[in-house]
Amino acid sequence: MPRKPRFIIPGVPVHIVQRGHSREPVFFEDSDYAAYRDWLLEGARRYHCDIHAYVLMTNHIHILATPSDSIGITRMMQYVGRRYVPYINQAYGSSGSIWEGRYKASLVQEEHYLLICMKYIELNPVRANMVRQPAQYRWSSYRHNAKGQVDDLVTPHPLYLSLGRGAKSRTTAYTALFKAHVDTETLATIRAAWQTGTPLGNDNFREKVEKKLGCKVGQDRRGRPTKIVVGGAS
Repeated sequence: MPRKPRFIIPGVPVHIVQRGHSREPVFFEDSDYAAYRDWLLEGARRYHCDIHAYVLMTNHIHILATPSDSIGITRMMQYVGRRYVPYINQAYGSSGSIWEGRYKASLVQEEHYLLICMKYIELNPVRANMVRQPAQYRWSSYRHNAKGQVDDLVTPHPLYLSLGRGAKSRTTAYTALFKAHVDTETLATIRAAWQTGTPLGNDNFREKVEKKLGCKVGQDRRGRPTKIVVGGAS
């Protein structure tokens, strides 16, 4: 069966998700998270991808990034994988791939979903009951986006910058976004988008993407919305 294509457009944000094989852990010690983050930074800079939000969970990762060309995302993820997988195998005496297939990716409509997607990503540790507040989780972009702590992995998106004229006003406005929970329907929409590769946006956005690419992009899931399991965030 042929691989399902990923749809990447230069300058359009992409929500990237990759899970551990059989949902097994891919991070075990702080040093593992740090190593992955360092290689992600190198890959992002090398292949000109701006990362706006991320979270490194025990058995999966989420990244929201804007590529400058059509191959940057793939090159960046390959760069990280070719370093991190051998690192884990050597460190823990394992072998083979640690990932459950290829990473999944969904284009994100900026004006309607970018900030919501950032919030969705950074709330993963809270939904997984690992912490009570996103600021308590070390391996995400929240402390940078909401608290102003330096994180050289993060490049602010113009929509984030538009939240305020200065850093203080932006972090205050961004923090305010987290006072309201992401509703179940929105969670299901975001999750269905990255699971199927369907653009996250309205019909007009999808039509523009299809016109740009000259093909149909992804598909809607049929039947009931994806069930949201509070204790198993993704």
